[in-house]
Amino acid sequence: MKKVIASVLSVAMVAAFAAGCTTTETSATQGTTAGGEDETVATSGEESTESSEEETTEETPEKFNLGNGSEHINLWSFTNEVPNMVNKYISLHPEFGEKYTVDVTIIATTNGAYQPALDAALAAGGQDAPDIYTAEAAFVLKYTQGSASQFAATYKDLGIDVDAKIAEAGIAPYTIDIGSRNGEVVGLGYQATGGAMIYRASIAKEVFGTDDPAEIEKIVGAGTQKWDKFWEAAAKLKEAGYPIVSGDGDVWHSVENSSSTGWVVNGELTISPEREAFLDISKQLKDNGWSNLSSDWQPAWFADMNGTSEHNAFCFFGPAWLLNYSMKDNCGGSFESGEGTFGDWRVCAPPVGFYWGGTYLIANKDTDNKEGVAEFIEWVTLDSSDTGLQYFWANGTMVDGEVGTKDCVASATVMAKSNGEVDICGGQNIFPAFIEGNKYASGKCMTEYDETINSAWRDAVNMYSNGELDRDGAIDAFKTKVNDTLSF
Repeated sequence: MKKVIASVLSVAMVAAFAAGCTTTETSATQGTTAGGEDETVATSGEESTESSEEETTEETPEKFNLGNGSEHINLWSFTNEVPNMVNKYISLHPEFGEKYTVDVTIIATTNGAYQPALDAALAAGGQDAPDIYTAEAAFVLKYTQGSASQFAATYKDLGIDVDAKIAEAGIAPYTIDIGSRNGEVVGLGYQATGGAMIYRASIAKEVFGTDDPAEIEKIVGAGTQKWDKFWEAAAKLKEAGYPIVSGDGDVWHSVENSSSTGWVVNGELTISPEREAFLDISKQLKDNGWSNLSSDWQPAWFADMNGTSEHNAFCFFGPAWLLNYSMKDNCGGSFESGEGTFGDWRVCAPPVGFYWGGTYLIANKDTDNKEGVAEFIEWVTLDSSDTGLQYFWANGTMVDGEVGTKDCVASATVMAKSNGEVDICGGQNIFPAFIEGNKYASGKCMTEYDETINSAWRDAVNMYSNGELDRDGAIDAFKTKVNDTLSF
């Protein structure tokens, strides 16, 4: 197969608002905005994606300055989430704002604008090049390991004692996989987006006689990296009139991110056994009535969140942002009042480990302000103290005197000492389940082409499960579409 054309790869379709990436309406209070995906989808059921280079439309950058120092640090981001962190850091360390001015450029991923603009600025270099830039999980490998990784500084080169800090903070291993180039960390995140199984307590109690997360974990085979017991549970739920999931997309991320290989191995399109098995999983869910045949981010999916489906689904699979934002905003009133499902959700470790989303911070190797860049990046990604960004994030205390959303962070150390009790889960401390989920997640099967290829695969799987193509026909259609799109 031919090599993928570099210009195509640099703008390969990516999730517009993927996990951990808030919209540009993010307020200074962490936890008041959508921490997850944009609620629009392509026809395949995948999240909305950035367009190819030919479809990219110009996006007017949002620019502003933080601090008033004589030394300048250029920060590029696709939301104002990280710039808000700069504000928080300056409020805690006013001397940083007196020494540095952080020149912020925000370009949304909408219409494919962010990556081409970032690529051009990195290539041009000079005083206008970004010193710090953010990348979402859907396209971060391009900047940490792929075609644009040459611009990234290692955290060690910045002067950060990264190995010691990772050990001290208990950073989720999968994020290190994603953020490392040739064994050296060049990017880390502040969220943990390892997934858990998020299930309805009332349905669990009715069908299984318990809603205790520890017992439900045994029933579904949590941590086994197998689906056997989960399908046994699906059959029992079906007998009681409940599909186990809303749609096959609820299982896809577990399959995708637990695969033995990525989509591309040595320049060749590769379908791992785990991903090929998703053909059978999708068809099984449909044929056995184990799902409501919904598509992610569509009305029927949200109906299962708020309990208004004809046959309500038992569970979803996702990171904390799915629970804290998408589900919380769509689950309706309190379960006790008889309206909606708020308070009726619980979380436990999943059968198969996975992650979904996340935002990473990367530094330019040519920055003139290594000290300031390192200081801020370390505070965001590696500081596990009670005054580090992640402690505020986990406890919802980004704004003094207010309690926002309690979100999962990259540091297990921080989550272990934080209060993860949330009302949507009836007061359950959600952090232990997500800490466990982070252990199972792996970032070793990612490639920088994933969003484009995932979309084609989901299309092919849908055609197979709907009976439009046989198995071989679906695989052939997938390969043809990828070849046409990425010029393999």
